[in-house]
Amino acid sequence: MGGREIKSPEVLPETFASINDNSTGRKKLGMYFIESDDRHTAFGGGYTGGGTTPVNIHGKPITDLSKTGGWIAAFFIFGNEMAERMAYFGLSVNMVAFMFYVMHRPFTSSANAVNNFLGISQASSVLGGFLADAYLGRYWTIAVFTTIYLAGLTGITLCATMNTFVPNQDQCDQIALLLGNCEPAKPWQMLYLYTVLYVTGFGAAGIRPCVSSFGADQFDERSRDYKSHLDRFFNFFYLSVTVGAIVAFTAIVYIQMKHGWGSAFGSLAIAMGMSNMIFFLGTPLYRHRLPGGSPLTRVVQVLVAAVRKRKASFNSSEFIGLYELPGKRSAIKGSSKIAHSDDFRCLDKAALKLKEDNIDQSPWRLCTVTQVEEVKILLKLIPIPACTIMLSLILTEFLTLSVQQAYTLNTHMGHLKLPVTCMPVFPGLSIFLLLSLYYSIFVPLSRHITGHPHGASQLQRVGIGLAVSILSVAWAGMFERYRRNYAIEQGYEASFLTPMPNLSAYWLLIQYCLIGIAEVFCIVGLLEFLYEEAPDAMRSIGSAYAAVAGGLGCFGATLLNSIINSVTGNQEKRRISWLSQNINTGRFDYFYWLLTALSVVNFLAFLYSAHRYQYRAKQGLEALENVNQQQQQPSSN
Repeated sequence: MGGREIKSPEVLPETFASINDNSTGRKKLGMYFIESDDRHTAFGGGYTGGGTTPVNIHGKPITDLSKTGGWIAAFFIFGNEMAERMAYFGLSVNMVAFMFYVMHRPFTSSANAVNNFLGISQASSVLGGFLADAYLGRYWTIAVFTTIYLAGLTGITLCATMNTFVPNQDQCDQIALLLGNCEPAKPWQMLYLYTVLYVTGFGAAGIRPCVSSFGADQFDERSRDYKSHLDRFFNFFYLSVTVGAIVAFTAIVYIQMKHGWGSAFGSLAIAMGMSNMIFFLGTPLYRHRLPGGSPLTRVVQVLVAAVRKRKASFNSSEFIGLYELPGKRSAIKGSSKIAHSDDFRCLDKAALKLKEDNIDQSPWRLCTVTQVEEVKILLKLIPIPACTIMLSLILTEFLTLSVQQAYTLNTHMGHLKLPVTCMPVFPGLSIFLLLSLYYSIFVPLSRHITGHPHGASQLQRVGIGLAVSILSVAWAGMFERYRRNYAIEQGYEASFLTPMPNLSAYWLLIQYCLIGIAEVFCIVGLLEFLYEEAPDAMRSIGSAYAAVAGGLGCFGATLLNSIINSVTGNQEKRRISWLSQNINTGRFDYFYWLLTALSVVNFLAFLYSAHRYQYRAKQGLEALENVNQQQQQPSSN
């Protein structure tokens, strides 16, 4: 069957004269689609009925949407994320201390090991996103990896409860611990701990990119209130994350202090097991999206096809048009068609249909416009989550550095003494308060300023978060300078684990609350942005971008710490590192100001990237306007 030249989305007369009319300018290639049934591949028939049609767990279309999805289904999913975040933060705040006090590892190496665990668990989320979008679907990916997560937590609990897995604790008091005289953990003991720790991280890698997307899948895209529901969903989703973090920083810390490490880690495993049961109970209510096949294969096909036709010209007489399947059909399972854009025009060569392609229509030589646009979207999204790496780095540093600061301060609140490891709960409390007041205070106020129906666009919220994070780390530097000078003046220079009674730890609340505000604006805005902007069949990978950025922030914190230690410290010259284990002789204030400078540079990069980015919805409108303008022009014939 021969191809017919059409104008997308309306039909054009069958003429090629207009192709060369604007030879001196930049040609709008989206005006020239070839829709054809000549496709000798498994994709030949295409997928009809809209690529995002929800199906049940058996892959059959859902006839009555009123009986599935919605907020009830979303709340079953919230429970799973709350338990996963509780375990994640519970391990992040307790594992450094466990390695230091129980496994007798140096504090610096313990902190780096936990940072690496956090980084791997987030950076490897792209694997979970890939499996969900390609083969398993989001539901089964969550089901498999949440079971792996539970197995890892069970292994950590065994490590903390059985003496076989830990070194001898006899004659290991605080002085011996600080001097490094305690019996170190055997290599096989550390190997076991790292194994179960990274099994837990691997389980998190499959859950994190899928839970938010799977929850958002429960709402009908055709509903008039879809945008409003989606906006509220991501806020409630992050509220569940925050509740999990608050429980980890309070109840789990309390259990550890009163009943020991085994009970603390065991409670995380029990909570995860209960959340798994709740998640599976909601199975009849869930709406599913069909996996669209390997996104990696489609990306590679576009790159290979574009390279093969790199020398072909859009002005050549051999040029027929840009290839696409006819009508509403999409060549990609689980996806609707995507309008052509003029970005990354070199990739358009992959959809460039030449006369010779009538013979060989292999997807490794000729791709549809939708397939090419998927790759373009993935590339265009990268700068935005990349700019949030700095925020993740700061959050990672605060988890360890702020705790070291708190050890030197008075943590009494009246007659109540809060454990130092409870201090990170305050960012969670600030997030909880902000999300509770978000729709009653922030949205109405900002709506008057911006005119945006939701108060601020997704990218504006990310920008607000990054700006507030600069204030947070700048305040941290100023307070640390004051704290250090005070410690030296009061004779505490060598006593870095002795709290100073006249200096309250609650000065840290300012930086904690600011970073909490930054996190809720930035991360919630980012998750919603990635879900809406990612291609239909790659939404789990889109959500994985945020997790990968978080993982790179953790790795970046480890790398930056190593660089600072090697550059600023020198044992031969008796030069103390900025990040000395004795915080009173180190220069944490210099380090915070370095983070401030890096954050400012990162914020400027974000402003540039956000200014250049064009939302997909806006692109579609402009494409339609271009079509209408082209139709109104007199025919060149």
